[in-house]
Amino acid sequence: MANSVRIAAAQMTSVNNLAVNFDTCSRLVKEAASAGAKLLCFPENFSFVGDLQGESLKIAEPLDGPIMKGYCSLARESNIWLSLGGFQEKGSDDAHLRNTHVLIDDNGNIRSTYSKMHLFDVDVPGGAVYKESSFTEAGKDIVVVDSPFGRLGVTVCYDLRFPELYQQLRFNHDAQVLLVPAAFTTVTGQAHWEILLRARAIETQCYVIAAAQAGKHNEKRESYGNTLIIDPWGTIVGRLPDRSSTGITVADIDFSLIDSVRAKMPVSKHRKPAEFWNRSV
Repeated sequence: MANSVRIAAAQMTSVNNLAVNFDTCSRLVKEAASAGAKLLCFPENFSFVGDLQGESLKIAEPLDGPIMKGYCSLARESNIWLSLGGFQEKGSDDAHLRNTHVLIDDNGNIRSTYSKMHLFDVDVPGGAVYKESSFTEAGKDIVVVDSPFGRLGVTVCYDLRFPELYQQLRFNHDAQVLLVPAAFTTVTGQAHWEILLRARAIETQCYVIAAAQAGKHNEKRESYGNTLIIDPWGTIVGRLPDRSSTGITVADIDFSLIDSVRAKMPVSKHRKPAEFWNRSV
């Protein structure tokens, strides 16, 4: 493995039109490839954001359906890996889908999938009420993937608020890079987005790649944006100049930095084992 590798994270405003979103993604893939990136990470709901209740269920497809095949072809044609976080995968019945993070390699093959574990059932202060579990099946499996960009820990959006998942990815599954595609609301994004991402990077001593939906999708829904790439010391190394614009930010994953941070502050050795916390008081 090379000592460093270039990656990119996208920011976009998805709408309720599969073709329009695919065109946007295609343009961003070409831009990332031209910049020398070997991986491009897209935000949650990259392929579709519905206007009306139930729209996402209607367009949900299996992973071998035409929507995902189109993105596999895109990866293959541009010779780039794609992180597609938050695809509406058809669920086990017509009333449910899976919020699935799909990793596609540069040959256009699906390398791994992760179904979002923590579902967004939240009454946002000063905002809307969300009930993702009413139409989404929660995933149960932790997913890590070996890649040319290191060992990837795969998550989606609201997972970010549950540090135990990221602790598992780093300390039990040896993740080096954490993927956090998201569509944070403007209220929660303004309050918590950056600080949570930097905390996850610092706690785990991993790179964090957080591709974000941004701007107004429709009359009812708006996303915070602010796509970020953060290094294992918690330093932001990639950010778009405008948190609401469509575009990409590019950074290099430096494996020597990961090793250096972990060697100088060996938190993995200092952590208490599970038995320590489970013992009787």
